[in-house]
Amino acid sequence: MSLSTWLAFFVASWAISFSPGPGALSAMASGLKYGFKRSYWNIFGLEMGIMCQLLVVAVGLGALLATSETAFSIVKWVGAIYLIYLGWKQFRTDAMPVAVQARTTAPFQFREVVARGFLVNITNPKGTMFLLAVVPQFLDLSRPLALQYVIIGATLCCTDLVAMSCYTSLASRILGLLRKPRHIRWLNRTFGAMFILAGTVLASFSHHK
Repeated sequence: MSLSTWLAFFVASWAISFSPGPGALSAMASGLKYGFKRSYWNIFGLEMGIMCQLLVVAVGLGALLATSETAFSIVKWVGAIYLIYLGWKQFRTDAMPVAVQARTTAPFQFREVVARGFLVNITNPKGTMFLLAVVPQFLDLSRPLALQYVIIGATLCCTDLVAMSCYTSLASRILGLLRKPRHIRWLNRTFGAMFILAGTVLASFSHHK
């Protein structure tokens, strides 16, 4: 991959990373629930999901999603149901400020938060198909592909890390401004409804859209 090609992808990756989607919604919901620092576990899961999506594209399984309606539908419905499930959980979350959560005796389940971020991205077939459409445009077929995929993956994860951190920071700052439980409850329900809407929209996608 030439420097000019990498720079072109670097610019494109910022647009990809900041595009609103389930990942951004997950980052904001995590910032709302856990605050900024703890939410990095969710971001770590999101980046793991992106790397797995890119691996799927690299080994050719992305083409299976593009050509097989059955494979696409399975991943689509798993993702849609999971987003709706997350929305329902967020909708019913207690109106407890982060400072109060930190003083509770219940341990922070970082594995659960990592898994949540990972599943949000890996069960989004549109994300995989998007990478399948975009990434090959930046590959030099005359050079080893493995190294190019590593460079692309590292670049995309770095820009996405910054983007998701911004979304998380925004949500945690909004939470810091809320003093009344009813305001926090309203925000939880708003994010819950957005997750449910995202799941519904994902379920409405057809294989050929």
